[in-house]
Amino acid sequence: MSVRVGAIVDACAELEGPLLPILHDVQKEFGFVPQPALQLIASRLNLSRAEIHGVASFYHDFRDKHPGRHVLKICRAEACQSMGADRVADHAKHALKVDWHETTADDAITLEPVYCLGLCACAPAALMDDKLVGRVDEDRLDTLIAEARS
Repeated sequence: MSVRVGAIVDACAELEGPLLPILHDVQKEFGFVPQPALQLIASRLNLSRAEIHGVASFYHDFRDKHPGRHVLKICRAEACQSMGADRVADHAKHALKVDWHETTADDAITLEPVYCLGLCACAPAALMDDKLVGRVDEDRLDTLIAEARS
């Protein structure tokens, strides 16, 4: 892991403000930001581990444990809430038997909130892995879940 994280840090080190690109690339590589990576990043950027941890824990998009095979994100922003996202989110939690940031028992799906997918005109919106879905209702959500589990 240290070699791969080191290569990511090296690739981004010359950027202005490299920490966020580094964290994104580490998460892309591993599916989450492993705790041991924080110290390595801190050492290479001459920052404290607390500074790195503070940034990684501040942003909701960074995970500290491996997600399920699929990640379902449901928009929690106001436009989506006004169009029924709370109902859709409650349905997802019930159908998956998980809460936010949890993974189903079969390790198939991790449920995460997201605070705008930029699809406000087609609210409520969801993102299954890299597939953006608008006008999500309970039936459409059930279809997404079934596809992810198949």
